[in-house]
Amino acid sequence: MNHNPQSDLIKLTDVATKLPKLINKVPHLLSGLKQAYLRTPTTATGLGIAFEKAVKHNPHGMALLFEEQKFSYQALNEWANQIGHFYLSLGARKGDVIAVMVENRPELLATVIALAKIGVTTALVNTSQTAKALTHSINLVKPIAVIAGEECRAAIEEVRSDLNVGTDRFHWFADQPTRVESGTAPKGWSNLAEKIDHFPKFNTPTTHTVQGKDGLFYIYTSGTTGLPKAVIFTHSRWTLAYGTYGHVLNLNKNDVMYVTLPLYHATGIVVCWCGVIAGHATLALRRKFSTSSFWKDVQKFDASAIGYVGELCRYLMDAPTSENEQRHRVKKMIGNGMRPNIWDKYKARFGVEEILELYASSEGNVGFSNVFNFDNTVGFSPTPYAIVEFDKESNSPVKDAKGWCKKVKKGDVGLLIGKITRRSPFDGYTDPEKNKSVIMKDVFKHGDSFFNTGDLVRDIGFRHAQFVDRLGDTFRWKGENVSTTEVENAVSEYEKIAEAVVYGVEIPNTNGRAGMAAITLSEGTTLTEQDLQQMATQFKKCVPAYAVPVFLRIQKQVETTGTFKYQKNKLKEQSFDPNKNDERLLVLLPNATGYCDLTPEIFSNIEAYQYRF
Repeated sequence: MNHNPQSDLIKLTDVATKLPKLINKVPHLLSGLKQAYLRTPTTATGLGIAFEKAVKHNPHGMALLFEEQKFSYQALNEWANQIGHFYLSLGARKGDVIAVMVENRPELLATVIALAKIGVTTALVNTSQTAKALTHSINLVKPIAVIAGEECRAAIEEVRSDLNVGTDRFHWFADQPTRVESGTAPKGWSNLAEKIDHFPKFNTPTTHTVQGKDGLFYIYTSGTTGLPKAVIFTHSRWTLAYGTYGHVLNLNKNDVMYVTLPLYHATGIVVCWCGVIAGHATLALRRKFSTSSFWKDVQKFDASAIGYVGELCRYLMDAPTSENEQRHRVKKMIGNGMRPNIWDKYKARFGVEEILELYASSEGNVGFSNVFNFDNTVGFSPTPYAIVEFDKESNSPVKDAKGWCKKVKKGDVGLLIGKITRRSPFDGYTDPEKNKSVIMKDVFKHGDSFFNTGDLVRDIGFRHAQFVDRLGDTFRWKGENVSTTEVENAVSEYEKIAEAVVYGVEIPNTNGRAGMAAITLSEGTTLTEQDLQQMATQFKKCVPAYAVPVFLRIQKQVETTGTFKYQKNKLKEQSFDPNKNDERLLVLLPNATGYCDLTPEIFSNIEAYQYRF
């Protein structure tokens, strides 16, 4: 049965019933909001200062748990200080960038804290990137060094000759507990664990010189040109997240937050971790999400909170019931993408009381957080925003007779835009042209400016919203943003494919949209059985696993508009339904090594949720 969004509209009486439970959070919330909003671009602020404050309040409490490793706040801080002092000795200074490609493990967090304290921006390279995209991501931010975990070294070695980084600036961590055994670095790499060993453990002198306007992270996001965009995430924005999401979570020293999300994304590294630091609590980390190990780990680490994305929740809901799923003390979750049709079922099955769904983007200036603990909403926003009427056909906001945008009525869906002000600045991308394309001017009056999120949301009242869909040339699948242009380029490189149009299609009972490519073949060619295997193999080499098209549609020619834009709306509408297509459809079924024909029988099995994509 489909969920009715109109049932989620919020009334004044609904807000009143939530207030009593909010009262005990108020002191912590006010403290957070004070830190979030009493900051300026030149205030000394950020991750380094917040972490040192947590060390001072809880030096012997656990900061980090990973596999069998444990680090107190003091121990993690001393490790970070040694890394920081080492880079200061190399001449690293505020404003420099270091590219870091390490999977979720203690070495990554120690490095991030270290670089934050010395004012160096960490470029958080997606650990699944390879080839062209990896070269682009690293060179784009002009790093003074690269830090790689052994688990990512092969991908970097493959493109090393194309990287604009000094040959002596490739630093390496063994894929093991390097505080115990540093390992032996391969040829051409400096062993970072060894290099830092003789450096001091006291705080670096630079922490309080780092200001709000200084860069903390580069986080990569899919771009419309096909290659990743680097979004600057400043210490000021981190402090805003720390003061809002971090304090809404309301953790304390006895809490343990279990996180399996990749830390090269903001949900993990910013939202989840800043909640832990704000409460001087413990972060329990896993390298990659595993359905079968999830509740076992929750028990092992005695977790009381978890970080999530919608896909993760769906996998847990699909798993057979186990005795571990109720034997835990998890009462809170923070993240995004929880689907309305499983929200209540999830809470009931796993005993979770508070789902702190949120909305934010790495580059945006508007954020929502479910502070009142309503169901089926990304929550409440204290930042200035508007939801405006949007015409999907013309792909532009609807204007009134005077040329101004029109706000939607309560219950309606529109484009979310964030007002750009001194308190809600737009930090933007490394590419000035990209910045211009997402800023809307003269929206409601002359001289105002708004950030275009590219997202459709529903206004459900009392400054609350519901996420509906993503517009434009990216879609979300497996909790990741997929760039259609990047996939189009990769698919078109297959020798028999002349042209490809990529778009996202919905598969019942899954989150986001799966990739589908409408392809036209080179003249005189046909696809053989061998091609169906080779295409899948080649695509997997060119793009991350989550970006490989699940469906292919073989067209005689690609339909375009008068301005030569692809007719994606029609393609999305027809989707992968054989009843709506008279062209050949192919599907890459879960765990298959090649594409196969999408028959009516396979289609009905997909619709009946017989395959787990």
